[in-house]
Amino acid sequence: MDYIDPHIHMVSRITDDYETLSRMGCVAVSEPAFWAGYDRGSVDGFRDYFRQLTEVEPKRAANYGIQLFCWLCINAKEAENVALSREVIAMIPEFLDHPNVLGIGEIGLNKNTKNESITFLEHLELAIKYEQSILIHTPHLADKYQGTRMILDMLSDDSRINRDRVLVDHVEEHTIGEVLDRGFWAGMTLYPVSKCTPERAVDMIEMYGPERLMANSAGDWGPSKPTAVPDLIFEMRRRGHSETLIRKIVYDNPIEFFSQSPNFNNHFQSR
Repeated sequence: MDYIDPHIHMVSRITDDYETLSRMGCVAVSEPAFWAGYDRGSVDGFRDYFRQLTEVEPKRAANYGIQLFCWLCINAKEAENVALSREVIAMIPEFLDHPNVLGIGEIGLNKNTKNESITFLEHLELAIKYEQSILIHTPHLADKYQGTRMILDMLSDDSRINRDRVLVDHVEEHTIGEVLDRGFWAGMTLYPVSKCTPERAVDMIEMYGPERLMANSAGDWGPSKPTAVPDLIFEMRRRGHSETLIRKIVYDNPIEFFSQSPNFNNHFQSR
């Protein structure tokens, strides 16, 4: 089955992973801007990183028949530095017209601090000004529930934001309901250690239904599995779910959400 991974950090993966994803049916990936494994010290460091996302990674993916789209921001792990964040945010418009850029993300909170919130709100202003879709990072483990509520409140307080164009990622059982109830898209991140397993993700699909719901692997610097979405497909088949329902989660829903970004409509090649 063809599928799309809507959140995976391919800059942290070896080239062999592209080949494996292609063999498993992956036709497109969406790569949000992320932490590099260390805190970058200058706006030029981010400019070079954005060039990697917009120029280098799409070519590496294309060698294996995979289309790579991306999102731009300063990630929540580095957002505590408000001065640097403002420099990066001011630089981002240089890249928004690039054909593989889908919007602003992954923005959000890490430790739920005041400075992170300031940077988050200034990213929202950027997205509104340039009519961009938004991809949200929610915190890990103990900080997740409070951070998710803070993020949802900040989003909901701004009437200019189109909730159909916001994907709130890394939802778990205690956060998915409110994300969907408030009208946002929800992304389930499948990790071998934290976030949720394919089994738990299928439980959530069965509980909440398939509307405005996606699954991703993240595939980042820590323990992660880039083929986690095929694991979800296997678990849904094991439980007897229809191919139509499975395809909606792993292919149709990502296309529906991403198609709100003109660059996706203009450049995605459906198979």
